[in-house]
Amino acid sequence: MRTFSKNNTEMIIIYWLYLMALLVGIMVVIGGITRLTGSGLSMAEWRPLMGTLPPLNAAEWIRVFDIYKLTPEFQEVNLGMSLGEFKQIFFWEYFHRLWGRLLGLVFVLPLLYFFLRKKIPAGYSLPLFALALAGGFQGVVGWWMVVSGLADEPMVSQYRLATHLSIALSIFICLIWLAHSLLFGRSHIKFGKPIIVFSLIFLTIIAGAFVAGMDAGLLYNHYPLMGNGFIPVEYGEKAFLDPFENPASAQFHHRWIALIATFGVIYLWWHSISKNIAVTSAHLMLLIVIGQFTLGIVTLINGAPVHLGAMHQTGAVLLLATSLSVMHGIYRR
Repeated sequence: MRTFSKNNTEMIIIYWLYLMALLVGIMVVIGGITRLTGSGLSMAEWRPLMGTLPPLNAAEWIRVFDIYKLTPEFQEVNLGMSLGEFKQIFFWEYFHRLWGRLLGLVFVLPLLYFFLRKKIPAGYSLPLFALALAGGFQGVVGWWMVVSGLADEPMVSQYRLATHLSIALSIFICLIWLAHSLLFGRSHIKFGKPIIVFSLIFLTIIAGAFVAGMDAGLLYNHYPLMGNGFIPVEYGEKAFLDPFENPASAQFHHRWIALIATFGVIYLWWHSISKNIAVTSAHLMLLIVIGQFTLGIVTLINGAPVHLGAMHQTGAVLLLATSLSVMHGIYRR
């Protein structure tokens, strides 16, 4: 890849953007672990400032545990849970929120510094401040998602979960795109096969959010059949809302969109190396998609345990990053 001559400040901004992308990617994985461990509803109150500190004494632990006892999840799923067990699930949700606060500080403070010192390259101030607003909005969406599991049902809305993940991935994509544009030169997307493949990858991940939101990974733990055929017997029971509210259908769609996306990635790899564009990223992308597809099957067959689910989520983030790098190279002037 060809890079352009950069001054020290520009390189610092580039490294900062890549660091932010890494932190957001880790945030997505932490969110996946929070979901897999059933920890997402353990913090039943939103305290943007005071919530930075965990419970520091026995009285505070009892207070937050008593609040959790009022939730549908405790009363219908975790009735009889001890305070020690509650602390274990509390950790992941607290860590998830704390990481979000860390992201805000690491992004906003340098951004203000670069802006006030007039160090931001021309044309990048608006997208960077838009990302700052998107990050703040993401915190609100996260609480909006949690609230859906505190009222009637002991689980968050799969629609809100998918929305929360979509925003996180969109921020992740924008950070990498901006960093690549500063380092290698601007790239302008045109409608074509590369963007279609990338969209399929994104769609596969969001389809996975619906699977996670409805615990659909606990159904049909074999592959490639679902029961006695490729299509589950429950398919279509929810009519137009079937892809979003029928767990069996959500898993069916995730399976087959993932397969189509895998073939699309293979095409994108061939297209990239045949034109000698982003070859290293293309090879990494190919290795990751093969590993990701295989890991998805292994995760399904084993009933989606936490460690395999977390690895699968990590693979999705890495695949998104490498395919984005390839697409940026293809559309670069």
